[in-house]
Amino acid sequence: MLNSKTLPQVRGTLTFDKDLSSLTWLRVGGPADVVFQPADVEDLQEFLRGLPADIAVFPMGVGSNLIVRDGGIRGVVIRLGRGFNGIEIEGEQATVGAAALDAHVARRAAAAGVDLTFLRTIPGAIGGAVTMNAGCYGQYVADVFHSARVVLRDGTLKTLSAADLAFGYRSSSMPEGAVLVDAVLRGVAGDPQELENRMTEQLKKRDETQPTKDRTAGSTFRNPAGFSSTGKADDVHDLKAWKVIDDAGMRGARRGGAVMNEMHSNFLTNAGGATAADLEGLGEEVRKKVFKNSSIELEWEIKRIGEPAPA
Repeated sequence: MLNSKTLPQVRGTLTFDKDLSSLTWLRVGGPADVVFQPADVEDLQEFLRGLPADIAVFPMGVGSNLIVRDGGIRGVVIRLGRGFNGIEIEGEQATVGAAALDAHVARRAAAAGVDLTFLRTIPGAIGGAVTMNAGCYGQYVADVFHSARVVLRDGTLKTLSAADLAFGYRSSSMPEGAVLVDAVLRGVAGDPQELENRMTEQLKKRDETQPTKDRTAGSTFRNPAGFSSTGKADDVHDLKAWKVIDDAGMRGARRGGAVMNEMHSNFLTNAGGATAADLEGLGEEVRKKVFKNSSIELEWEIKRIGEPAPA
């Protein structure tokens, strides 16, 4: 059993039996055995170095692309906060903390005349964006990534290159149990006002086409397309998840409090009182119906973790 006596001493904060539903955008999920918020990189290193190797570790950002199952998480959830959200712009290079919000990075970079505008409408923080090679408007993190620092499961601080992460479509090869602490991104120079205007247009387009006022976790499924190793789409096979969901008759489908959003059918939504089981179960039902209708196997973009509720 995890408690203050069985875990390493920290300068940050340890919270035991922490309800995770308040930390995810979908507002579902059971408790974590413990949530650790490190004070700084060294605090994180010392904690992981002293943590028994058989205790699982899960890095969690702002919970924007995540379903935590109703039974919660056994092990340690590591959540970065203050001390990990810095944004420094020098020339066309941005050094950003893993907890820095994507939108904040885009705006700070634009004000400094650096084009990272594609990040403006991506929900979440940089740690998650790098880990999943997030992208929008035809551009991906892989296109601007230079390097990242991670703390490995044994407490070692290591710098990873793009080759180390082997970016793919909505994916990377992040080492198991590693916690990304910051990243270096390189944009191209641009006029600050033009970059700001572009982001305004992007926000307008997003709000017109996506249910931004509803309780969602962003896109539910990856687009069933052909992609190169850098995450670029092959236009010949560039299908859209919402289209195959619609073709299978699943726009507006419901299970409990979960619904495939009427405005954009690739947005799984907590319409009120949904459990994680409702959400994941509806998603799996959609996958089955799409496969039956079109022989296309949708892949989850939302990450699902933890244990189901006890029977």
